[in-house]
Amino acid sequence: MQKNKIYIFILLIAIGVSSCSEYQKVLNKGTVEKQYEMATKLYEIQKYNKAIQLFEKVTPNYRGKPQMERIQYMIAQAHYNTKQYTLAAYYFDKFVKNYPKSSKIEESAYLSAHSYYKASPIFSLDQKDTYEAINALQNFIFKYPNSANIADANKYVKELTYKLEKKSFEIAKQYYHTTDYIAAIVAFDNLLSDHLGTSYKEEALYFKFKAAYELGINSYITKKEERITNALKFHERFKRGFSKSEYLKETEKLAIELTEELKAVTALKTQTNGL
Repeated sequence: MQKNKIYIFILLIAIGVSSCSEYQKVLNKGTVEKQYEMATKLYEIQKYNKAIQLFEKVTPNYRGKPQMERIQYMIAQAHYNTKQYTLAAYYFDKFVKNYPKSSKIEESAYLSAHSYYKASPIFSLDQKDTYEAINALQNFIFKYPNSANIADANKYVKELTYKLEKKSFEIAKQYYHTTDYIAAIVAFDNLLSDHLGTSYKEEALYFKFKAAYELGINSYITKKEERITNALKFHERFKRGFSKSEYLKETEKLAIELTEELKAVTALKTQTNGL
């Protein structure tokens, strides 16, 4: 029994070496027809990386021929199945542009968008791929409103939009924590104007008011009146929008401080003008 297992093991190794050697032979010296045939077989048994190498070799020879549609689709799918999502998106985009009448056009448009979605990085990194993913998904939703993938596409758009909101919010909050209050106020305003209805609205208005409070309280006397007045306006907006906020007790206390400070500044101004 043990000998049989050894023989089987040796046989499998021999088959593997033989097939590997056959692959290298076809890859390096095979005819275009042989390369295409082997690429297709490897694709079908999910040996995608090897299939990609062969497809790339034969592509120039099949350009403009009927087989090219199938080759481009398999290249895109092979990259997608090996989680090379940036390349997959590129090849699916290419397929959609080159074969608008293909029976696989809707599927390819969706997989292109989904590839961009999968390539989108965590919120703290550059979000170029996230913007591309949102654009691709929205184009798909517009073009194929009755697709079976619409629910997923809408879900991905919402998820990616939230990621952009989170990045904007964290950048603004970082300005606040580093006491760059003017930059913080601008950044929170940008978040609120760029993402209407954002789930971060309450916190954004809260931190915007707190930044304005710090700016007003700690300003030179010549700028205090204007900045405190602005801070109190920010507080009114926050209170109108979130009358039951857990932050309201804190902000009301700060607003009272600002009001008292504004009275003192006004009184000093009046006194100085009277001299």
